[in-house]
Order: sequence, then structure tokens, then C-alpha cells
Amino acid sequence: MREPVHILGLDIGGTKIAGGIVSFPGGEVSVRREIPTRPERPGGEVLADAVAFARELASEAARASAVIAGIGAGVAELVDHDGNVTSRQTIQWLGVPVRQHLSELAPAVVEADVRAAALAEAMLGAGRPFRLFVYVTVGTGISYCLVQDGKPYAGARGGALVFATGALTTTCTECGAELHPVIEEFASGPGLVRRYNEASGAGLSRGEEVAALARYNDERAAEIVRSAGKALGVGVAWLVNTLDPEAVVVGGGLGLAGGLYWDSFVESARGHIWSDAARPLPILMAVHGIDAGIVGAACAFLAKGNLQPPMNADERR
Repeated sequence: MREPVHILGLDIGGTKIAGGIVSFPGGEVSVRREIPTRPERPGGEVLADAVAFARELASEAARASAVIAGIGAGVAELVDHDGNVTSRQTIQWLGVPVRQHLSELAPAVVEADVRAAALAEAMLGAGRPFRLFVYVTVGTGISYCLVQDGKPYAGARGGALVFATGALTTTCTECGAELHPVIEEFASGPGLVRRYNEASGAGLSRGEEVAALARYNDERAAEIVRSAGKALGVGVAWLVNTLDPEAVVVGGGLGLAGGLYWDSFVESARGHIWSDAARPLPILMAVHGIDAGIVGAACAFLAKGNLQPPMNADERR
């Protein structure tokens, strides 16, 4: 048996930076911590916090006699093939040498968070049985990744993850008004919160809270959650019709909430899939739950970091 390989995984999102030590081959997470991102700050300040956080995790791992082989960082932005952040929608890291700063601690890889989570599902989760599947994450934002033969598809520039953020400009057949619906603004966690708070005067902050109210017979919440699931289903059906995957795997906090959101999403997706052959495809919840980003970031290092696992005592001899 080979000795475990320990990789520091960082999941860097708009709300929090979560980190942990991931042990392979099993993908178990230990020393799990998180800090707020506060992305409204200059990118250099956020990066300094991320590096300090990684240093603390590495030190804690060392105290537990776990040697860190490398660092994987999943970022909620577009990331190109060389690990450069190429957008600034959430965190001001466009042009910031994120990988180089993390590499001062240990060899490092930077990847888009949705591709990292998709890789975790391909290697260790619900995507393992499938040669071709689509991973969809639903939380603060909504993104996707096509995975083929265990490899997330990044596109020519690393941008093959956007599908729910563009407006569909259309005209209302009833009143003639020009409409610009955006799935992410309607069906994501912040979308649910905004719609519910506007309708009720409440002060909720998380989409999961709206979903919970729907379970407790709040009719306003139920209608918002139901309509959000239907909208997501239309978008995912479009992906299925375009890409023809074997399966769809869904992650993210809201994607794993279950209940009315999940049920209306699945019903809508199957209702909008065009092919009779594709309509019954598996639509599965991701396996890794809240640790998906951490495990995925570590998997990204395994995939891109040219890691040579340490030998055990017998192999050294």
C-alpha cells in the first residue's frame, strides 16, 4: 500500500474561502476551516488573506505529521489553461499572479471552481460510471462543465462554464414588452432571496432559507422555489439537447437542497429534453456536498500538478 498523499485544497468563492487537507487515494478531508472572502476589497488584500490562510492550514497539517505535496485552488472566476484568472465578476484577481503567490508555500495549481468540482465527481463521485456527463453547480451562481473521459472540458480560453448568466431577449406575447430573463438571476440562491424579499418584505439572506420556507407550507416561497426549479430545468435541458451527455450531476448548496426545488427542476428538465432516448438520462446529486470545492481543488492539483506520490517503505527498498 502506498502512503497517503496530502494536498491542501482551497475553495475560493464570493462569500467564503474554505480550505482543508485532502488525503488520497480516498479524498478524505481533514483540518477543514473557512474565512470570509470579503470580495469588495482590492484583489491583493483578498490574495494576502488566502495565502495566510493556506499557510495556517499547512502548519496545522504539519503538526499532525501530514506533509503537504501541493496546493489546489478553485476560484469562482474564469481561469485559462495556464491557471491565470481571466475575469473579475466576483473577486478582483484579473491579472493578479495568484498561482505564483501560492507557490511560495508549495507547488500550486489554480482552476475554475466548477471544473474542479466536476473533476472531483469524475474521480471520486457520482460521475465515475460515465464517460460523458455534465456537471451543474447551483448556489450563489449557476455554472456547468462538460466532462469527457474523466477530463473537464475548458474550451479554447477556459471559458466553457458559462450558461446561465446571459440574457434571453424576447418579446412578451401578451403585452409586447421586451423581456431580458436571466436564469441565474431567477433561479440561483441570491435570485430566490431577492424575489422572496421583494414579495414579502422579509430579510432573508440565503436561498436555502427560501427553500426551507417552501417545505413549511409558505405558499409564496413555494411558488418562487417551484418557478426557479422550472427555469433551471429549461437551462439544463438545453445543455442536454446540445451536448447529449450520458448523465447530469448537480452540486452546489442550492443544487443539493432537494425538496420542491429539486423535484420541479427534474420534472422541467425531462419535459424540455427533446430526444426520447435522452429524456430518461440519470440526473444525480453530487456526492461531496459542502466539501466539493475543497476536494475538487485538490483533485485539480492531482490532475495538473505532475504529482509523483511518495513511495512506501517497501518500494523505497
